[in-house]
Amino acid sequence: MPTISMFFGILIRMFFRDIEKHHVPHIHADYQGQVAVYSIPDGTLLAGGLPPNKHKLVIA
Repeated sequence: MPTISMFFGILIRMFFRDIEKHHVPHIHADYQGQVAVYSIPDGTLLAGGLPPNKHKLVIA
């Protein structure tokens, strides 16, 4: 899984063939062991979670 961005301790990663669980294009945001999955088209949180201030950074 390649890392496509890193900022404020958040790693943004994308799986190439990960469509079985989430049927939309998405990214995985990893912060201190917590992982959240976000839809690329609209930024919807699909799974997991991050602290509120980190969540806002990913959405932005």
